Amino acid sequence: MSHYRSEVHDGMRVDWDVPIRMDDGLVLRADVFRPVAEGKYPAIVSYGPYGKGLAFQEGYKTAWEIMARDNPDAVSGSTNQYQGWEVVDPEKWVPDGYACVRVDSRGAGRSPGFLDHNNARENRDLYNCIEWAAAQPWCSGKVGLNGISYYASSQWRAAALQPPHLAAMCVWEGWADYYRDSVRHGGIACTFRKHWQDMQVKTVQHGRGERGPKSRVTGELVCGPETLPEETLAKNRADMWEGVLKHPLMAPYYQERTADLSKVAAPLLSAANWGGQGLHPRGNFEGFTRAASRQKWLEVHGGSHWAPFYTDYGVKLQKRFFDYFLKGVKNGWDKQPRVQLNVRHPGEKFVLRYENEWPLARTRWTNFYLDPAARTLTLKPPASEGSVTYDGLGEGVTFDTAPLDEETEITGPSALKLWVSSSTADADIFAVLRVFDPKGTEVVFQGALDPHTPVGQGWLRASQHKLDPKLSLPYRPYHTHDEKQPLKPGQVYELNVEIWPTCIVVPKGYRIALTIRGKDYEYEGEAATLSNMKNPMRGCGPFMHDDETDRPPAVFGGKVTLHVGPKRPAHVLLPVIPPR
Repeated sequence: MSHYRSEVHDGMRVDWDVPIRMDDGLVLRADVFRPVAEGKYPAIVSYGPYGKGLAFQEGYKTAWEIMARDNPDAVSGSTNQYQGWEVVDPEKWVPDGYACVRVDSRGAGRSPGFLDHNNARENRDLYNCIEWAAAQPWCSGKVGLNGISYYASSQWRAAALQPPHLAAMCVWEGWADYYRDSVRHGGIACTFRKHWQDMQVKTVQHGRGERGPKSRVTGELVCGPETLPEETLAKNRADMWEGVLKHPLMAPYYQERTADLSKVAAPLLSAANWGGQGLHPRGNFEGFTRAASRQKWLEVHGGSHWAPFYTDYGVKLQKRFFDYFLKGVKNGWDKQPRVQLNVRHPGEKFVLRYENEWPLARTRWTNFYLDPAARTLTLKPPASEGSVTYDGLGEGVTFDTAPLDEETEITGPSALKLWVSSSTADADIFAVLRVFDPKGTEVVFQGALDPHTPVGQGWLRASQHKLDPKLSLPYRPYHTHDEKQPLKPGQVYELNVEIWPTCIVVPKGYRIALTIRGKDYEYEGEAATLSNMKNPMRGCGPFMHDDETDRPPAVFGGKVTLHVGPKRPAHVLLPVIPPR
């Protein structure tokens, strides 16, 4: 193995480009930041594809500027020279006696190899990196995993392999189920991965060499010393979008990229974002409820996808958790309530509250019934037959409550039960939970990426409405997605739509609404942009479902009819939380 360079920078011992040999002989590269003083320290490990040498400020310019503007504490107390996208800032961890290990994943940054995201090989790589870190002379033998998104979702899968030295994991906004959470919401293909690979991964693929960025600290090429032809780079990576389109149903392709939560046993902190519709929060809630870990905690926040992790709030929470499990500090974490919620109110107001379980035991599960004639949501089941028809690729129809008589909190997962017929062999259902103020203005929130997101969303392809009886719950239908059952035009089918967990305290006089559409939600105001996103964001961020290969108009562009009556009591089940 080639030698690496070790230097002292900003009060840290930094080992650049440390080689880590995998079990198949491939050598990955890592940067290790650790205390200067000799000793044995717990390690915080991250493994991902964004280029360990690429500065956050350069690779994700607008995200950095928004964070620095809106969350100044996230960038204070550090030179920010070593800030990377979605990983810990070593300047905030090394002084507290941690070693931070950043590994470029196989085929990315300065690590060679075939780039194939989230597959079994990557899962084994992260296992190997954990065990490598634990065996180093500077390590105490205890390893923690921390990081956002890619660096979070990979934790579920690696933890399921049960590496002996994994002592704790902080999964910050990380999906667990590749099919349901990430690329096929309710069976409908989400185009995010197509653009993500183009914008965020190919740009730092190993072998871009001189065509790629340089480290602002070392001056080294972020993507390794070799500059390979574009044709070679293309052969060195899997086409993610091709994988999604080629596999419309649940298959081994998705299973190897999905964590077996029943085998995740390490102590864990799962941190979700209410506004993460379309990628992360479902995995954080499912991971918390279904992981086998006996010591597990759930935290939920709002705001952008990246900033809360770096704020004083986020860092303090992570350190309390890791101090307890990696250092044995008696800081009371064992008495920390299992659930920590930042309860959301209109106007981006959040109130911290502790709970003991998820969903909340005191939830009043309440059916709000659809009235197609009045276009309302009511607490009374329908007394007569009715229906409403909309275009299968259109704006759909909205049902709303009367102005609320009292403040009402909705916190938890929701489920929509419909009876539907289509004029064609299929239909895609887009369900949107919404809130409107007394003037009729919609209440939207800063989402994980999009600044104007609705309260909640759910999706279902009607031909994939088959339920898994073992995993389905009244408030969280679980679809098998293992076969297509084409609709007979005009025939009525019962559908159960999962709406991802959300939280909103709705003031008195406001209205709760449900929109059932044939396409993605669109915010009526101005679109927003981020430098690392391909298209302007109009309410769903980059998590769109608009690919004609997956949704051909001939199949999905017919007429969809919602049927309601005493024998078809269509309703949305909402988690109403009574005051304590």
